[in-house]
Amino acid sequence: MAIKTAIDIRRVTQYFGEQKVLADITLSVEKGEIIGLLGPSGAGKTTLIKIMTGQLVPSAGSVMLDGHDMAEAKQEMYRNIGMMMDDLGFYERLSGYDNLKIFAGFYDVPEARVREVLEQVGLYRYRKSPVQKFSKGMKNRLALSRAVLHRPAFLFLDEPTAGLDPATTLQIHKMIGQMQKDGVTIFLTTHNMVEAEKLCKHVALLHDGSIVEYGEPQAINRKYNYRNRLKIHLYSGEDIELELQNAKEAAKTVFEYLQSGQIETIHSAEPDLESVFLELTGRSLQEGRQDAEEDWSFGKAD
Repeated sequence: MAIKTAIDIRRVTQYFGEQKVLADITLSVEKGEIIGLLGPSGAGKTTLIKIMTGQLVPSAGSVMLDGHDMAEAKQEMYRNIGMMMDDLGFYERLSGYDNLKIFAGFYDVPEARVREVLEQVGLYRYRKSPVQKFSKGMKNRLALSRAVLHRPAFLFLDEPTAGLDPATTLQIHKMIGQMQKDGVTIFLTTHNMVEAEKLCKHVALLHDGSIVEYGEPQAINRKYNYRNRLKIHLYSGEDIELELQNAKEAAKTVFEYLQSGQIETIHSAEPDLESVFLELTGRSLQEGRQDAEEDWSFGKAD
């Protein structure tokens, strides 16, 4: 059976004034796939999502969702899209339940669905509390509830587990995984490398508006595993790293430590996506900066 392309991004370029924010972006996403877009603040992630969801028209190139050009999308297409972005846009004085009830009315969603999604993200017991009293993590969970309320075919998630505790993060991951199994195509941005490797079939590393690497997370890590390191932790607390290019010497050293009973743990030390990105760009995925993308998005570039 042929695999259906759900999202087709072709040579998308975006300028704000003379500033180029995206440069010749091309990506293809299968139906029911979770793809991760990784990059530091200001890399162009938010701009690309706005183009993909029809909020911006690209300076060049095109984005097709399920065969529909998002530059010319009709209202019916937007009913198939769910978004969780930084600008949460809640009515702060209303309860979380009433906020979702309003959005349920927009989409003709039964009120029973409001309870269902609040229970899924662990917020039902706070349903009567005004949103202004919610923590950042609770607001994130409410935003995710709103994004999935109408059972969209496409889901765009911007840092969905930021500020959440491990137990709630696991709950959200299960929810995202179930939606993927149900055929929802999910576009995810995250700074959490463990999250990206766990959830995403493919990831794209974005730097200064360009994709510098793309592929399956583990395949990317193996591709940049030049040193092929072995890491040993001794009971004394000492960490030792061996380079395995010289296999005989490494094996002899490991044998000597094993024979003396000094080794507590031993494992290979492949690079992760964070170290790969750092190697490719000289920057960390965790870096944050107020740059052209953010400035121009609000019409106040310096």
